[in-house]
Amino acid sequence: MKSMLLVLAAAGSMVMAGAANAADAGADLAKAKGCLGCHAAAEKKVGPALKDIAAKYKGNKDAAATLTAKLKDGKGHMKVAATDAELKTLVQWSLAAK
Repeated sequence: MKSMLLVLAAAGSMVMAGAANAADAGADLAKAKGCLGCHAAAEKKVGPALKDIAAKYKGNKDAAATLTAKLKDGKGHMKVAATDAELKTLVQWSLAAK
């Protein structure tokens, strides 16, 4: 029983570490791609605050696809020069903003 608890605790800590690394990767990528020149976490700059974007799309199952398309195609947002994987990371990071 103790060994099972240890395994579960270790797995949980790995998941938490992965989530923290994903958040760091999203923030670093947003900085590198210039997103933070127009967007801030909590307040409106040129574009809406990340927390407002996340709130707007909360519960929308098509949010990631919609935002990725806007960034990729430049419709309603300036076109972002990024790979599909980078766009996915940016969108997931933005939707997780609080």
